[in-house]
Amino acid sequence: MIRLTCLLPVAALVLAACTPADPPLPDAPPLPTLAGEWRAQAPQPGEGGCFARQTRPAVVETVTEQVLTHPELRDPKTGAVTRPAAYRTSTHQRIVEGRAEMWFKSPCAADLTPEFVASLQRALKARGLFKGAVSGVIDPATSAAIRAYQAPRGLFSATLSTRAAQELGLIAWLE
Repeated sequence: MIRLTCLLPVAALVLAACTPADPPLPDAPPLPTLAGEWRAQAPQPGEGGCFARQTRPAVVETVTEQVLTHPELRDPKTGAVTRPAAYRTSTHQRIVEGRAEMWFKSPCAADLTPEFVASLQRALKARGLFKGAVSGVIDPATSAAIRAYQAPRGLFSATLSTRAAQELGLIAWLE
């Protein structure tokens, strides 16, 4: 005779297999890009606002390949390999993208008051990017958090851009 207590775990497994799977989560919307906010030319005299300059290093690719130094030799009668092919390793680098200067709009130094910086730190902390204490001073932790916010959006700089400040709700959108 089969005991009822032995059937309960089996019944639970059968019922669990019959439950529908959770629906897939919707894809997260893409992050807004800041890449369109920078330009290669320095601002012209009299152009409004403040600008920051960021130097993007060159992107270098290292290519390693095997180059045939001599092919294999085979016995003409049997077709057996008498000497295997020999290769040498060749490594070289090439520049994929050259070094470039990027200019982008940024809040002016006079606008970076302790109150503004504290608001910036709180906004970055709310997004999980700033771990330090809210001090109102742009310290290395604040700069790292700014870079962490802007990098996925295409601007690899620790200097706050005007567009990022707008996205964070620190500066009004005027456009």
